[in-house]
Amino acid sequence: MKTRLLFVLLLAIVLALILKYGANAAPIAYTLPPETAAFPPGPNLETVMNNCTGCHSADYIFIQPTGAKFKEDFWRAEVNKMIKVYGAPIADADIPKIVEYLTATH
Repeated sequence: MKTRLLFVLLLAIVLALILKYGANAAPIAYTLPPETAAFPPGPNLETVMNNCTGCHSADYIFIQPTGAKFKEDFWRAEVNKMIKVYGAPIADADIPKIVEYLTATH
């Protein structure tokens, strides 16, 4: 019984705080910085735009390393990392399209 009473009291305090301070909360407004990079034309650009730009800009991709060893295998690993580590909702069918674009343009 004491536990239930304590819970109800705590709930009442939380609701009172929400009513007091939550009612005055204003939406947060901010301005994003301008883009400094853009995705160049290439195969499957639309697939890349649809899958990648929800989480990051083209800047993030084009600061990745370049050179002979950073081609298809590198980009496949990066796309899989985005899916497995960061939870990117990329369909299996889109993975090779994204890899093709990144390999061709970076």
